[in-house]
Amino acid sequence: MTTIPSPCINWCDINPENGFCHGCYRTLAEIADWSDLSNPEKLEIWSKIKARKPQAAE
Repeated sequence: MTTIPSPCINWCDINPENGFCHGCYRTLAEIADWSDLSNPEKLEIWSKIKARKPQAAE
């Protein structure tokens, strides 16, 4: 079984304006739940990150 890697880059700082981590673009709940999520759930978060990243950079 393939393990989905964490998007964490060890830059943990939550942006108070949008609630996303500056390093990985996950929410606190997504970060806290990561180790308990199934691979499909992790892939869903990766999809959300790809959509969030350009918006958060503005």
